[in-house]
Amino acid sequence: MEAIIIVIFSFILLSCLLAGYSILWALLFGYLMFFGYALRQGHTPLQVLTMSGRGIRTIKNILFIFILIGMITAVWRACGTIPFIIYHMSGLLIPSVFILIVFLLCCFVSLLTGTSFGTAATIGIICMSIAKANGIDPTFTGGAILSGIYFGDRCSPMSTSALLISELTQTDIYCNIKNMFKSALLPFSVTCLLYALLGFSGTGNAGTADLYALFPQNFDLHWTTTIPALLIIVLSLCKVKVRLTMTASIITGSLLCLFLQDITPAQLGSIMFYGFYPADQQLPQILSGGGIISMFTVSVIIILSSAYAGIFEATGFLNTTQARLAQLGEKITPYGSILLTATITSMATCNQTLSSILTYQLHKDSADNMQQLALDLENSTILVAALIPWSIACAVPLATVGAGSASILFAFYLYLLPLYNLWRPYKVTPV
Repeated sequence: MEAIIIVIFSFILLSCLLAGYSILWALLFGYLMFFGYALRQGHTPLQVLTMSGRGIRTIKNILFIFILIGMITAVWRACGTIPFIIYHMSGLLIPSVFILIVFLLCCFVSLLTGTSFGTAATIGIICMSIAKANGIDPTFTGGAILSGIYFGDRCSPMSTSALLISELTQTDIYCNIKNMFKSALLPFSVTCLLYALLGFSGTGNAGTADLYALFPQNFDLHWTTTIPALLIIVLSLCKVKVRLTMTASIITGSLLCLFLQDITPAQLGSIMFYGFYPADQQLPQILSGGGIISMFTVSVIIILSSAYAGIFEATGFLNTTQARLAQLGEKITPYGSILLTATITSMATCNQTLSSILTYQLHKDSADNMQQLALDLENSTILVAALIPWSIACAVPLATVGAGSASILFAFYLYLLPLYNLWRPYKVTPV
């Protein structure tokens, strides 16, 4: 029965995506199916709701961070942070290599901060704003951003996912990082080449000089407007908690809104909730967006997916699937088995954390080298989750920067690395 439910659920998800309907409808229908499955197993409706609530409680901190992301993306627009950076970086823009630069910038920031969401909410938004201002395809830009933010999320010593896998496998994180860099060298190089070629395939809009002239007319572009962005980088390097870091940036940006941009407290509250929409009709395409309400859809996706996880854990829904995958692992390569498991668990749990834990639990007994298992998990669960449209790892960054699901097709690094390791697995020598 479990296999039938998974097939039906996958079919509905794909149908919604292809037909252009909101994925929320598919996820809601999926929840009703899993709810019915739990009832059929003998659980009462109250017990199933309790399972769902238990799953949702595990992501309450993430939901709070989403509120902060919505606020910070609006405040950065209103206080002048994004306008300042766009205005001063525009003169350095070379459209033919812009996509490559976006990828490298996101790689650098994510490596420094260790957070994919934070990178998307800062340099990702800035890069997308510059792309839209210059007529560069946002689908290409979104793909480069998605690739870059998971470069550091995978191999930064400050990455929660890297720390999680290090903890699960009881391995040294710095040894893991060394192995990750070695195994990613060729896929990273090919990714850079592809983004360079992609940049030459199209050119930006040369007629944006008049548009950029509007920035100093609508904003006070004092250097202090960069402080909210600098705080994110500096506090992240100091390993300050993400919530405190983002809160500090929001407070600083709010003060700039009030005292530099002459925004009233009532307007500021509206901006934080509904997003920023500039009065000049020529600027909305570049600067409009953000706000708590912009994170509504992705929050509902996460709530539903976490409710799934609660039901799966309590009913043992995935047990049969995991047993069959274990049998399959004996017929194909160890990494191939882990990659397949990671793909299925990522689709089912909709996030990196649960996928990593489930995949580890399935393969830990058959692994004779924990450092190899750690690398294989990093090269599968962490990256594959970002390729699943309804996964937190994919939906949140794309929603944050305002890119569509089509950008996944151009997130070259995310599938070149797993495919390369599937073709030529990197062997780790135990230390």
